[in-house]
Formats: sequence, C-alpha cells, structure tokens
Amino acid sequence: MKKRYFLVLSFSLIFSFNYCFAQFSKTGTAAAQFLKIGVGARAMGLGGAFGSLANDVSALYWNPAGLVMVDNLTMMGSYSPWIADIAHHFAGVAVPLSQNDFIGLSAIFLTMDDMEITTIDRPHGTGEFFGASDFAIGLSYARRLTDRFSVGFTGKYIGQKIYNEEATGLAFDIGTRLRTGFHGLIISMNFSNIGNRMQLKGIDLLRPYDPNPGSSNNPFIDATLNTELWALPTNFRISVCMNIVGEGPSVFSSDDNLLTLIVDGNHPTDGEEKASLGIEYQWQELFALRFGYMLNYDDESLAFGVGFKPSWGGKILAVDFAYIPSDLLNDIQIFSLSLQL
Repeated sequence: MKKRYFLVLSFSLIFSFNYCFAQFSKTGTAAAQFLKIGVGARAMGLGGAFGSLANDVSALYWNPAGLVMVDNLTMMGSYSPWIADIAHHFAGVAVPLSQNDFIGLSAIFLTMDDMEITTIDRPHGTGEFFGASDFAIGLSYARRLTDRFSVGFTGKYIGQKIYNEEATGLAFDIGTRLRTGFHGLIISMNFSNIGNRMQLKGIDLLRPYDPNPGSSNNPFIDATLNTELWALPTNFRISVCMNIVGEGPSVFSSDDNLLTLIVDGNHPTDGEEKASLGIEYQWQELFALRFGYMLNYDDESLAFGVGFKPSWGGKILAVDFAYIPSDLLNDIQIFSLSLQL
C-alpha cells in the first residue's frame, strides 16, 4: 500500500513540475540559433528525421555515432540559400582509422551580405556598413563497441560576430546508435550543444566614464558595458528507423527497392518539443525519393527530397536536393554533394 501511494505521489509531482514549466515560454533564451539549422539535403528532405539513419558525413551534425557507417574516406559539402538572404554552408570529411575507430572534421558557416548602418538622425543610412556571421568547427570521434552498438563524440568551437562584437564558446555532442537486428530497426540518442554560455564582447562596448562628476580635475576612464550571458541551444534527440522494404532484415524482402521509415523526437532547452517523420525510397541504391513531415515547427511542416548516387571504380558520388515550403517566409532549398573515395 505504501508503495502504491509513493508511485501516485511521484507521478503527481512529475506532472505538476511539467505543468508549471509549460506556463513559461523558453523561446529566445539561447544564443547560437544557427546550430539548430540541419545540414545535408538528404536529411532535410526527410524533414530532419535522420538521427538513427545518419550513415554519411552529415552524421557529424546529426549523430556522431553514425560515423561507423562510413566505410572509406568521404567528403561532403552542402549549401542552402536560407531565409532573409542568409546563406548556410556545411563542409565535412570522415576518415575510418580502423574497423572500429572513425574520426571526422566539420565546419558550419552562416553568412549574409553587409548591411548599411542607420541612426535616428540618418534613418536612410550613414554610408557605413557592418557584417554579421556565425560559425562552428567540430572534431568528431566514433567507435564501434560491438557489431551492433556504437558511440560518438564531437567537440566544437562556436563563434558569432556582429559589427565589432563577437562571442565564442565551446560545446560537445554525444550520440549512440543501436542496431537491433529486428527488420533493420535502429535506435539512436543524441545530446547536442552541451557547453558554456556565450557573451558578446568588443570595442563598441567601451564607454568613457567619470566616477566623480562633481570634480573638474577627475579625468574620464574607460568602462565596458556589461552584456548578458546566453546559454547554447542544447537538444536531446531520440530517433528510430526501420526498413519496411529492402534486402536483408526488412519487413518485406526486395533486391532492388529499399523503403525506410524514420521518426525523430526533439527536446530542446529553449523551445517546445518537436517531432519529424521521414520516408526514404531508394531504387538499386542509385536513385532516391524522400518525404518529411515536421510537427510543431514554427513555419515549416512538409519537406521533399531527391537523390542520385552513381558509382564507378570504387568511388561513389552522391548528389542530393531538398525543398521545404514555408508558410510565411521564402521557401528553402538545400543542395548537397558527397564523394566517397
């Protein structure tokens, strides 16, 4: 009887805790928002449902444990003309060190054109311009612990700059990948952007200050305006995928066709929970069609993608494209190119 009362009390406290925190919006409580933008046209064509399926260089972003699926030296680049004339770039390389050890290097850049400075007195522009950009450089390591279970880590250096001010930080990701052997079912978990808080610093924050305005002999001294510390957008992702049709451990067997279903759930520290559903169809590992559905996202709900992956002389080239229609802002297009040597 005491055990039953304890369980009831425990669940009551948990639900009360979640309800209380649900009353406060966490939106806008983290810096480095560009870290939320997914990379790779293949993953984005699936609506970002890619954590458990990640088996190419873009695993450096989605789940570093997926690096164990990269058989040879592989390079990848991705470009997207993002919203509001912003450009999003990704470049990565994955290198197998042994049968069980893998490393990778990745870089993400968010850039935009310079903007003209305006003031209250000159609202149409002063003739001076300023720029803004973000970047993240990551180094990843993955290890296959058993024939079914792998783990991966990423350490990254993050930077944001606007005009003469900049903020930097360090963060890491940790991911796992479990291949169950049941109809190709894969389960993965990934914590991303765990790190220190970021703070803007720069010469424009210097201001002259008179500590004793009552004295005419006291000179001004330099003082620095204090800026707030902002946390990183930490996220916990859990993902599952299964081969519905395909060769080997699939629900339905086929030599030429592969149909994979992927479901991702995200719990960010600075927003509401989100989910994604992705379906990928491949024909003879040469041509692919993709569809994604995003739940509880701000401005997107559907995603579409296509891929072409020819091979010759042991080399594999992957060309992918994704299209995400937007309700309020301009539609998003992502282009990716990958080469396996």
